[in-house]
Amino acid sequence: MHQLITILVLVFSGTIAQLNLPKTPGYSTPPPKPYPPPGYSTPPPKPYPTPGYEPMMPYSFSYAVVDGPSYNNFGHQETADTKAVTGSYRVALPDGRTQIVTYKADENGYVADVRYEGKATYPENKPSYPPNYKPAYKPAYQPAPPKNYKP
Repeated sequence: MHQLITILVLVFSGTIAQLNLPKTPGYSTPPPKPYPPPGYSTPPPKPYPTPGYEPMMPYSFSYAVVDGPSYNNFGHQETADTKAVTGSYRVALPDGRTQIVTYKADENGYVADVRYEGKATYPENKPSYPPNYKPAYKPAYQPAPPKNYKP
């Protein structure tokens, strides 16, 4: 009870002390002075040049990789004239099929035709551990000893 009275007295005296403080005078900072105009004239900004697009240069390339030991089999062929780019590429997929993409890119956008050759084959799932797994130890079972309790 004594503690509660002490707390109430402290809170009440703090409230009274804050009410008796003098109020701060109204003060506001003056507005900043504007900068003087520069002593020289600035030139107007130069307009950005509009990009001039050059016509597309004709080109043609192709490559192919066939490597039996690493199972790599892929290639790419592309030809461009001044209006469009046409080409195709092929990739050997892991499931045994070959994916062939033939495409054309011109002012109408990119159009691709994707097709697959071959049949997908998947290897049989074989576990990496021997099928007849036996533990390396043989647990030795022994029954609990008889209770020799006498009251």
